[in-house]
Amino acid sequence: MLPGLLGQDVSPQEMNSQERKEYFMQQFIQKTIREHKRIVATGVMLAVVTTAFAAAKSVATTPADSMRREAPVAAATELSSAFRDVSNRLLPSVVTIESRPAADEMAKSTPRPSQPGEEANPFEGTPFGDLFRNGPFGKGFRFENPPSEPHHRGGGSGSGVIIDSDGLILTNNHVVSGGGKVIVRLSDGREYEAAEVRTDPKTDLAIVRIEGASPLVAATLGDSDQVEVGDWVLALGQPFGLESTVTAGIISAKHRGIGITARENFLQTDAAINPGNSGGPLVNLHGEVIGINTAISSRGGGNDGIGFAVPANMARWVADQLTTDGVVRRAYLGVGIQPVTATLAEQFHVKPREGVVVTEVRPDTPAAAAGLQAGDVIVEFAGMPISDAGQLQTAVERAAIGSSQELTVIRDGKRMSLTLEPEEQPADLASSTPGEAAPRGTASFEQFGMQVGELSADVARELGVAGAHGVVITEVEPGSAAEEAGLEAGNVITKVNGKDVSSVAEVADLLSAEANGDGNGVLLLVRTSAGSRFVVVG
Repeated sequence: MLPGLLGQDVSPQEMNSQERKEYFMQQFIQKTIREHKRIVATGVMLAVVTTAFAAAKSVATTPADSMRREAPVAAATELSSAFRDVSNRLLPSVVTIESRPAADEMAKSTPRPSQPGEEANPFEGTPFGDLFRNGPFGKGFRFENPPSEPHHRGGGSGSGVIIDSDGLILTNNHVVSGGGKVIVRLSDGREYEAAEVRTDPKTDLAIVRIEGASPLVAATLGDSDQVEVGDWVLALGQPFGLESTVTAGIISAKHRGIGITARENFLQTDAAINPGNSGGPLVNLHGEVIGINTAISSRGGGNDGIGFAVPANMARWVADQLTTDGVVRRAYLGVGIQPVTATLAEQFHVKPREGVVVTEVRPDTPAAAAGLQAGDVIVEFAGMPISDAGQLQTAVERAAIGSSQELTVIRDGKRMSLTLEPEEQPADLASSTPGEAAPRGTASFEQFGMQVGELSADVARELGVAGAHGVVITEVEPGSAAEEAGLEAGNVITKVNGKDVSSVAEVADLLSAEANGDGNGVLLLVRTSAGSRFVVVG
């Protein structure tokens, strides 16, 4: 039943055709109105949701996206600002240093003047002249040099850093050791002849004093022990004569030894260091000098991203002694040492890189008086753990001469303490140059790929090991265990598995016993003119 037009409940069948038409028209209109309301409501809701979503999206993503886009720029800007601030602060403390030859040598070294329009070599008459004349840089610069302008060849050229406002400058020994006059040019162009130069060749450091230039802007020497691999650094100096040059990089490694000086504990950096940077400062982002640029590793003479700087703590120690005493006094032990490799660690019952192995104890030295023995592993000095040779060397040489110092060693797997008194290192520790020898009475040890012979006094003297006992290696087969261990003809074997040897027969007995042993190899103590070292063969 459906409600009728007059409010009565009637069915469509009971209506006439006109009533049914009106009735269905009314139903259609009501349904249309209901659908319209639903569509409008849905549309309003959709509009609200869409607007809210758009607003939420705008609020939630736009600032974040903006921050993400701006973060790298902000970080780079901050780093750039730090570089700029440090450069502005340090450059007034960086100087150019020239070591000019004596007057009677100048005439011999004056180069041919450039002709008008000629591509002149701006470094003619300096240590870099050959590099630009015939080297990889070729004719890379165009300069018009007046024909009358002289250049003086000889001496050295490099950089330095002012460490005292009264005129004390720190630089490299090789920069000022060329003889003749040492000229210092300040960042403002003023030039002064050095009033005093003091050097320490063992660290390649020197101090230069100028007078009448005060007050000067002095740089601050930082604590290089706090430097970590990955730290940002700037190198300042005058590479290739280009004054006030600043380059950036990071600390690539610490405690590097590269075999160019007697005392090495270099900081390695990839900041561009080129000829002329020597003696200039390596600084951190606090503006502190943490190293003195000293050397590069390069195949072509230019920067390959491997530079080395003397740590500031070593430079400070050397500079202080040069300033007060004129020389550097170092304590010493009187031992030969080598690092503890993984192979040696097994033999000496220690961990790899735990301490250093004593390979030789020289007579009448503090080490001999303290009872140190070859084969001892030094793990502590004055309470400081030791992990490499440079660390021990630095700790010992800075110890107070004549003071009592405790030394902790591992001997035959047992930890023990010794007391010693470091003495001042002799001015010259002589070393001999090995010669060639053809010893008699040889024996072959095929399992190791080497031959050994008797060591006479004459042979020992020719090999630069006068007074040594043992046997001499006369031949090492290519690809053998002996060659892999680094043994060479002319090496002298003084111990086999901790036992002294003085004849080929004794070596043969000990090596034969090893052939039936546990197969861990043979521990040899080998001596050369450069010192002694332990080697594991087999």
